[in-house]
Amino acid sequence: METEQDRISSIREREDVRRLLLPGTPGETTNTLIHYYRGELGRMTSWRDRIDRTSNWAITVVAALLSVSLSTPTSHHGVLLFGMMLITLLLMIEARRYRFFDIYRARIRQIERFYFAQILAPDPNSGSEWAAVIAGSLRHPRFLLSYGEAMHRRLKRNYGWMYFILLLAWCLKISTPKLQTEGVPALQAHSWAYVIDNAVLGPTPGLAVIATVVAFYAGIVCFALRPDRDEGEFGHGEAHV
Repeated sequence: METEQDRISSIREREDVRRLLLPGTPGETTNTLIHYYRGELGRMTSWRDRIDRTSNWAITVVAALLSVSLSTPTSHHGVLLFGMMLITLLLMIEARRYRFFDIYRARIRQIERFYFAQILAPDPNSGSEWAAVIAGSLRHPRFLLSYGEAMHRRLKRNYGWMYFILLLAWCLKISTPKLQTEGVPALQAHSWAYVIDNAVLGPTPGLAVIATVVAFYAGIVCFALRPDRDEGEFGHGEAHV
């Protein structure tokens, strides 16, 4: 059986190994921090690329569906409704990716603001807890944004315009005779019954489809206009994504 002396020797050996592995001089600590910064910057850039890729998919989808829907008078307005659903799915995917990106961005901003900025222009009022904040994030990684907050941010900065363009195209599609059937007099565009008839989607009445779209966009507007979350230490500056 292991004696008390053996356990003490084992603990001392582990401590000696740990001291050998950890940086022992300020120069070694700085070198380690630089390599850590480059690693976190690489991970942040990778997730930023994934976010941009999702946005590019969404823009491509909107452009393609607009081309299909508005290019011929016989195309159905349901294509634009399908586009709204697809953009919502891409928004949800991008919000998930944004939450991961936000973790690495927060760590990078801590190092830049409280270490590199202090080297370039020391500020006596700058906090000194940044290392503990990063260490806590490394020991217990957690999301800094909720899923709803991430969706809110991406909706305001990117996807709101895509939803708006799809809504304009849909309204144009169901209200303009020349985009529906050939040879229909333009006066019918002023008829509410004509718009309701064109908004029919399979067995669903046109009025129900219009009401659903109005409710959907009312929810989007309310969601986009809600107050932004206070970002605390990460809310400094104007360069946010």
